Amino acid sequence: MPKTQIKIKLVGTDGNCFAILAKVIRALKKAGYEDLARQYEQEATAGDYDHLLRVTMEYVDVE
Repeated sequence: MPKTQIKIKLVGTDGNCFAILAKVIRALKKAGYEDLARQYEQEATAGDYDHLLRVTMEYVDVE
């Protein structure tokens, strides 16, 4: 169960980690989760691409 109810579609990011990061951070901030956006960015960038995807799924509902 993700930390938020925000739904994110990763289609169109073509596996680009920076595009995924930007999309999720933008969605978190838009929903009013400023602190969570900063926390997400720190956690998501602390590892490799697979780590980024795992952390992303912890924070948002990936479609």
